Amino acid sequence: MTELSGLAALLGTLVGLVLGLTGAGGGVLAVPALMLGLGMSLTDATPVSLVAVGAAASLGAAVGLRHRQVRYRAALLMSGLGILTAPIGVWLGHHLPQTLLVVIFCALMLLIAVRMLQQVLPHRSSDGGPRQEAVNCMLNPETGRFRWNTRCSVTLAGIGGVAGLFTGMLGVGGGFLIVPAFRQFSDLTMQAASATSLAVIALVSTSTVIGTLLHGGQISRVGWAFIVTTGVGMLIGRALAIWIP
Repeated sequence: MTELSGLAALLGTLVGLVLGLTGAGGGVLAVPALMLGLGMSLTDATPVSLVAVGAAASLGAAVGLRHRQVRYRAALLMSGLGILTAPIGVWLGHHLPQTLLVVIFCALMLLIAVRMLQQVLPHRSSDGGPRQEAVNCMLNPETGRFRWNTRCSVTLAGIGGVAGLFTGMLGVGGGFLIVPAFRQFSDLTMQAASATSLAVIALVSTSTVIGTLLHGGQISRVGWAFIVTTGVGMLIGRALAIWIP
């Protein structure tokens, strides 16, 4: 048990580090780490992942708020929709075959990886120059806040709803969807997208944890070791994030 707790602490620190650096990847790494590294089933890994990622995201969001990086109106709108759809995901997670859930999980990981890579590669227009695209949610350069309109509101609400659904169904925080979506549909910097994503994750995960525990989810001592060290890794990651392009 001691060796298993040590491994859980190591994995938790690494997952928190990635979550702190990027605002995403916490749940999408926590679930495989718990299943492959600690031998948990997807059902057992879900509540541990949600508590670990939710608690760590709360710490990261607090740091982001202090540095004025969180777009809090966007976070509240997205988390509101996410909280509404998360119970549907929890229900699906308890009624769909585990094999199907794992396949969905892996497919999403691959899709998001491809999309993120496409976003960091240089885009060029037909005349050979950089391609400039209008996005759904534009920032006001004078205030640093979103220019709120129907298009922006619907876009952010949709992102929050989808993230909440997968949070409940797969035990992930949703950041692996939220951060790429911010990069695709808004002109937020990576730091602001990361901080705002952490705020959404914290709010949605908290409500989803309650629903998961009410459905019989339990957390072992090894799980708590993973949870605590994920928070430690998060704080390290947020401290390092400002120095990394």
